[in-house]
Amino acid sequence: MAAKSALNAKNLEALGLERLAVLLIEISAGNAAAKRLLRMELAGAQSPAELAKEVRKRLTIIARSRSFVDWQGARSLADDLDIQRRAIVQTVAKADPTEALDLLWRFMALAPAVLDRCDDSSGTVIGVFHEACADIGDVALAAKADPKTLADQAFAALTVNDYGQFDQLIRVFAARRTG
Repeated sequence: MAAKSALNAKNLEALGLERLAVLLIEISAGNAAAKRLLRMELAGAQSPAELAKEVRKRLTIIARSRSFVDWQGARSLADDLDIQRRAIVQTVAKADPTEALDLLWRFMALAPAVLDRCDDSSGTVIGVFHEACADIGDVALAAKADPKTLADQAFAALTVNDYGQFDQLIRVFAARRTG
């Protein structure tokens, strides 16, 4: 039996909603990533459409960013990107796969600019883009996307595949078509 002071979900639930909310506010003070995650959770609780709006805003901010991310900051950048990817795939896609597909293409369009300004020698950032590329197949299938439109998007994507972010795209689409 775990001690009542052990850090686990059951013991934290015992603190009550009000105390947990206060703790989350305190913990997120000065932590931009935690604040973003909380905002996204709140938006998702409202509706998947609100979450999509938050993701769109965050993708726009990431696209406009010009600061260089060294190898020490790459993990944080990858975490931020993965939060966006998971929000699209796990929440938005379930409610509106067409919107999620559009968001995934927007997400993938970030790859060249993000990787240009990042020391990703560990491969963590490109790894998030590889996961998003794999997600496109399932979301496109759920969205019942037009094959010609997908082919055009795939062609356009493969012409700007400077970092290999789309290396698996044809395989992803072929697997969804035959699988």
